[in-house]
Amino acid sequence: MEQLPITTQKTVGETVASDYRTAAVFKQFGIDFCCGGKRSIGQVCEQKGIDPMLLQQALEQAQTAAGRSEMNFDDWKLGFLADYIENKHHVYVQERLPQLVEYADKVARVHGEKFPPNLEVAALVNTLRDELMGHLLKEERILFPYIRAMEKALLEGQPKPIPHFGTAAGPVNVMEAEHEVAGEIMHRIREITNDYALPEDACNTWRVLWSLLAEFEEDLHQHVHLENNILFPKALRMEEEVR
Repeated sequence: MEQLPITTQKTVGETVASDYRTAAVFKQFGIDFCCGGKRSIGQVCEQKGIDPMLLQQALEQAQTAAGRSEMNFDDWKLGFLADYIENKHHVYVQERLPQLVEYADKVARVHGEKFPPNLEVAALVNTLRDELMGHLLKEERILFPYIRAMEKALLEGQPKPIPHFGTAAGPVNVMEAEHEVAGEIMHRIREITNDYALPEDACNTWRVLWSLLAEFEEDLHQHVHLENNILFPKALRMEEEVR
C-alpha cells in the first residue's frame, strides 16, 4: 500500500488503517486509536496537550521503519475481513472471557477483602462478558451477513439485499456504542489496577489474571480498530454504491 502523508487533518483511525505500525505510536502517546479513531490528529493533540509536530515525526518514523509484518487489512475484501474478525477475534473473545471470569471471581474471593480493587475487577469482567457475548452474536447473525450479501450483490451485479433494519447505519451505530462500553470497562480495569501492578505476594492465579487482562485489552484494540476504522466505514460506502 502506498504510504500517505501524515497530516493533522487525518483521523487517527485512517492513519492506523493505512499502516498498523502507527498504532504503537498512538499507544505510546496515550491516544485511543480504536474507539477514538474518528478524531483527527490535530484534535487529539489539542485535547491531550501533545506537540503535533512531535507526534507527526514519530508516526512518520514508524511508517518508514524497515519491514512490515502487519497485514494490509485495508486492502482486503469486506467479506474476507469479516471472516477474519470472526475466526480470530470473536473466537478469542468467546474462549478467553469464561477464563477471565473464573480467575477474576477466584481472586476476588481470596484477595478481595485485603485488596478491594479485586472486587471491582471481578464485577467489571463479568459485565464485560455480558456485554461482549451478546455483541458478537449481533455481528455474526445480523451485520456481518448483510455486509457479505452486499459485497456479493455488488460483485455479481445483483440487486442490493433489503435488510429488516433499514440501512447498515443503524446496527453500525449500535456496534460502535457497544465498543465504547467495552473500551471504557477495560480502561477502568487498567486504572484501578494501576496498569496491572501486582503486590510481591500475589498468587499465581492473580498473576495470570493480570497477564490475561493485558493480553485481552491488546486484542480488543485491534478487534475494534478493524471494525470501527475499516469494516464499518467501507460497508457504509458500499451500501451507497449498491443502492
